[in-house]
Amino acid sequence: MSTVIQIDNLSKLYRLGTIGSGTFQNDLIRWWAKIRKLDDPLQKVGERNIQNKTGNSDLIWALKDINLDVCKGDILGIIGKNGAGKSTLLKILSRITSPTTGSVKIKGRVASLLEIGTGFHPDLTGRENIYLNGAILGMFRNEIDQRLDEIIDFSGIERYIDTPVKRYSSGMYVRLAFAVAAHLNSDILIVDEVLAVGDYAFQKKCLGKLDDISTDGKTVIFVSHNIPSIQKLCTKAGLLSGGKLVQLGDTNSVIDQYLGMTKKITNNRDIIYSQDKQIEFQFLGILNKDDKLTDLINTGE
Repeated sequence: MSTVIQIDNLSKLYRLGTIGSGTFQNDLIRWWAKIRKLDDPLQKVGERNIQNKTGNSDLIWALKDINLDVCKGDILGIIGKNGAGKSTLLKILSRITSPTTGSVKIKGRVASLLEIGTGFHPDLTGRENIYLNGAILGMFRNEIDQRLDEIIDFSGIERYIDTPVKRYSSGMYVRLAFAVAAHLNSDILIVDEVLAVGDYAFQKKCLGKLDDISTDGKTVIFVSHNIPSIQKLCTKAGLLSGGKLVQLGDTNSVIDQYLGMTKKITNNRDIIYSQDKQIEFQFLGILNKDDKLTDLINTGE
């Protein structure tokens, strides 16, 4: 299979709390280094993005030294806890933001579904936004016309298709946004956790569509906290932690490492991940206002 996404030494640095470097002197130092094609001197004080710890610097690496190749037809699942750098990686791949260092090479059109309403104009109707998204992808009107009925039917909101999307619920937004992204003429589809907003039946429908897309030779990058969906859908997976890609490979192996990194719940009661990949609870309980566990129930009884 040919490589459609090539990521080399990708890093993204963010500054907390301020815009720019904080002082004119620092801005000037960074500008002078850039003119001479030298490394940014302020990057040296950047720290890893660990949310529950304080640091000595207000510069953090959301991503650090990511190397990754994605082949045509792959369904790559990206997992990791909140703040691991998943959304930052997808935004770079979608060209919403640029990397601080490193490079990303992409072959083909990219369609992204990152946040509810991304790419939609609130004052336009659902039908008009379909044409708008198609135009952004470089499609001609007759190409969109050929797919219009299929998009509307998949979304399941035909009755509201000529209503401005600012009046849509979050679920309706996601239904239309996914239908547009999945049916327009793109080579790479990038999907973030937004599918969690949809109802169960629509989520199942979307996962089936993603599987069909990869069968047609398109590439899918899928970020989700829904581990069973990742295990069922993805041909391989990557685990991000603190902005670093700590493991890449077989989906089940990556999931096992991720689950091994998760913390135990109160009173050291573990969440058990069974052989058939269904989540089971040994114990259930209620936390009171002092965060103490009460009314502990053994679910095995």
